Order: sequence, then C-alpha cells, then structure tokens
Amino acid sequence: MLAGKTIARTSHFALHCTAFDLPDSQGNSTPLFVPHDVWLGAMVPKRWAKRAVTRNTIKRQIYALGDEYVAELQCAAHLVRLRSSFDKNQFISATSEVLRSAVRNELQQLFAQALASYAVRAAR
Repeated sequence: MLAGKTIARTSHFALHCTAFDLPDSQGNSTPLFVPHDVWLGAMVPKRWAKRAVTRNTIKRQIYALGDEYVAELQCAAHLVRLRSSFDKNQFISATSEVLRSAVRNELQQLFAQALASYAVRAAR
C-alpha cells in the first residue's frame, strides 16, 4: 500500500493510493479481484501517537471524514497515514475537543488536496 502514490500530504498526514490491478510480465494490467468500491485504511503508528486513546480517536476521525468523501474518491485502495506527532504541549488531553478539531481540519485539507489531484490528472 505504501508503494502506491502519495496523492496528498499535510504536516501530520499523508494519503496513499494504489490501484486494484497489477501489471503482469507482458505489461498487461490484470485485476487481483473485481473491486466495486473505494477502500479506505488508517495507519496511526505508536511512534507518533503513544497513547491508544489518541490513536483510536485519530482513526475514528479518519473513517468518519472518509465516509463523507468516499463518493468523490477514485475506485482504489486509499491509506491515510499519520506521519508526525501532534505537539503534546499544545494538545494535553488525548481526547480534547481542540485535538479533534485540529485533526478534522487537517484531514479535510488532506482530502481536498486528493480531490484536486484527481482533477489535475483527469485534465491531462
């Protein structure tokens, strides 16, 4: 999944995308299986979010916001990855409303960048 393209990036998150088909030895594209939907995954490493409650809160935000954007995403496998930690001095509580709104705002930016990159690719 991480071998796919990074289609959007913010200061804390990256969105990776991989098509459902793989090229064979002759260069033909063959699907692994017949996909009918957008797949969305969340990767929140313990390295960047030490507490389980923080990791679970961030994952819930990713899936909740992903449901809002799923109709606009391409039919492919997508992975939202936390790539840096949130400042512990600024976000003291793992489930504070301040942290939730910061994560939500940044995820909205991430998905908006992804949709903009789709539009750029479609225009080519």
